Amino acid sequence: MARSTRSPLMLAGLLATAGVAHFVAPRRFDAIVPRAVPGPPRAWTYASGAVELALAAGLAVPRTRQATARAAAAFFVGVFPANVQMAVDWRHRPAPLRNAALARLPLQVPLVLWARSVAREGSSATSRG
Repeated sequence: MARSTRSPLMLAGLLATAGVAHFVAPRRFDAIVPRAVPGPPRAWTYASGAVELALAAGLAVPRTRQATARAAAAFFVGVFPANVQMAVDWRHRPAPLRNAALARLPLQVPLVLWARSVAREGSSATSRG
């Protein structure tokens, strides 16, 4: 499988796994919904899980891949406040948990860049086709 095909499918797999996790174990996601967001945290947990599943599906389809990859990059930026909330809330937890929460913060950058790369690859594939 060519890299240009493998990369978007790997990103789709990551998003699908995360999306399913929001429904299977919602409590851990509820805990990181920023308190400033209106409404019940569970609604946001389910909504973000559904968005991740939709993004995964869109990335799996070559025709929708470019636009979906752009949406995925925006999504990764949009959920960053939840990662900040988690880091703040977990600052007094044991070191391994606190460090895991802090490590999530810079991980958003490669996710955004990965999604943008998939969008660019989709753009060049579209212009070749």
